[in-house]
Amino acid sequence: MVALYEPIQIGTNRLQHRVVLAPLTRLRADENNVMPPDLATEYYSQRTTPGGLLISEGILISEGAGGFPGTPAIYTEEQISVWSKVTQAVHAKGGIIFAQIWHSGRAGTALYTKNHTSPIAPSPIPARGLNVFSNNQPFETPRELSIDEIQDVIQEFVTAAKNAIKAGFDGVELHGANGYLLDQFINSQSNKRTDKYSGSIKNRTRLIFEVADALIDAIGVERTAYRFSPWGGNADVEDDTPYETWSYILEHLNPKLAYVHFVEPRDDYVRATPDFENSLDPFRKIWKGPFISAGGYSTSPELISSVAEEKPRNLIAVGRAFIANPDLVERLKHQWPLNKYNRDTFYTPGAKGYTDYTFYEPKDQKLTTE
Repeated sequence: MVALYEPIQIGTNRLQHRVVLAPLTRLRADENNVMPPDLATEYYSQRTTPGGLLISEGILISEGAGGFPGTPAIYTEEQISVWSKVTQAVHAKGGIIFAQIWHSGRAGTALYTKNHTSPIAPSPIPARGLNVFSNNQPFETPRELSIDEIQDVIQEFVTAAKNAIKAGFDGVELHGANGYLLDQFINSQSNKRTDKYSGSIKNRTRLIFEVADALIDAIGVERTAYRFSPWGGNADVEDDTPYETWSYILEHLNPKLAYVHFVEPRDDYVRATPDFENSLDPFRKIWKGPFISAGGYSTSPELISSVAEEKPRNLIAVGRAFIANPDLVERLKHQWPLNKYNRDTFYTPGAKGYTDYTFYEPKDQKLTTE
């Protein structure tokens, strides 16, 4: 447990522990992709600790980026204003917060894009299965991005990153995971283009580096981070050579990034069956900076502690347990029991299951206050 509470440097920020709030979709935004100001501020403030890192839920980069209802964004002044309230509340308690920015690509639906235009993707290949956000209809066939449109998407990421810094975020995490647009370019199954953005690993990862370089130029390398999921299991993405592909990415990413963030193959939330055969360890060996891992930690406080002890540069991003335990950092530190999460309220509007989970009150404290 000692290593979990040792300081570590993230960009220009000195963290006091290694328990991270994972980026968690909660679908509380309104029809204009604006978060409820008071609720969102309370939610993030509740989970803030001095020197602790929070990563926001995925924030849409533009009007055309999202295919989900209730997803927040950061392209209008109203959206930026609400996020400013959130970051101010986090900073008031001594916390650090990064904005995760994303584009859904083919994982979305025309029901929720600007002017109901078709989702975009590297190739016109629909994800297999049914889309829960389009009344459980099959995923739509996306429109293939042109070279010029790819450059437009890069600029949308840059604008969103600048808006995040304007809103007071300490940095930006690019969402290159979980089957969304950037991840769709990486994976061989979803990228069948015939130009410089497809084919070889070098070509399929080209956009990853172009977006990173553009953000580094715009907001600084110490404010830029990336999330990846070599075994994503979401939105029907799959790669023929995951170890080779993501090793190449890490070998060629700017080594001064604030951190990289990987989803464990054993993740038991997105994946129907956890994968215990593969491991993030080869990627940890390549990356010499801070390495955040997420997935499958909510059900095992012991695993959180052991990974921190065994992997010296590793931070642990926790999702479901942090939803149900706003004071998770203290509960883990003192080995206090955890609240159980209610999956039924993960994506429902309002405070229930969002800001109403209780903080732990030790028995001896109860005795002194009764």
